Amino acid sequence: MVRTSTSSRESTGQRIESALLDDIAAGQLEPGEHLDETKLATRFGVSRTPVREALSRLTAQGVLVAGKKRGVCVAEYSREELAQMFEAMQEIESVCARLASQRLTLLARSEIEAAQANCAAAAAANDRLAYIKANEAMHMSIYRATDNPYIFELASDFRRKTGPFRAKKLQTQDDLLASVENHVDLLAKIFSADSQVAVDGMRKHMTESFMRVLAAND
Repeated sequence: MVRTSTSSRESTGQRIESALLDDIAAGQLEPGEHLDETKLATRFGVSRTPVREALSRLTAQGVLVAGKKRGVCVAEYSREELAQMFEAMQEIESVCARLASQRLTLLARSEIEAAQANCAAAAAANDRLAYIKANEAMHMSIYRATDNPYIFELASDFRRKTGPFRAKKLQTQDDLLASVENHVDLLAKIFSADSQVAVDGMRKHMTESFMRVLAAND
């Protein structure tokens, strides 16, 4: 009998966790949707153990919550809770914009620009899922440009939790193209020498994003 090593099981669990995060961020798993361990084990071709471990980690992150009867569901929030989350998210993203502007290196800028180029290509191809992934990568590259792992983790946590709600605002190619244009303005401000301009740009970006999220989640 071949035993699965702990490290192998963990890496399988992490692969499942990453795939589920992508599904949630893309809105392929809806808020409130129940996740079945057996079906997930079949989907990923594994036993239920690494699936259970992945679900446990996602629950600890607040991305999933305990179901009413058994198992877990994708977290869902009221309008008031979403407003509170976006209020906090706006503050953290603004800090990210300020620090990224102040500490921007050539490498960090090239990473941000590459992610934005991927966003533009996905929007032009009307590839919604590719766009959502590229959009997440673009924001993550801004977080990394802060050169502060604690702020990076805080900002990433809010993106994970709000993923399925933000995905709903990106339904048509016009939505994708408009988002790309918003990025152009935002990145120009982050790349400026004025960190306050970067903060103002991010606040505007987050406010507009939240209004579209509310409209899409009515």
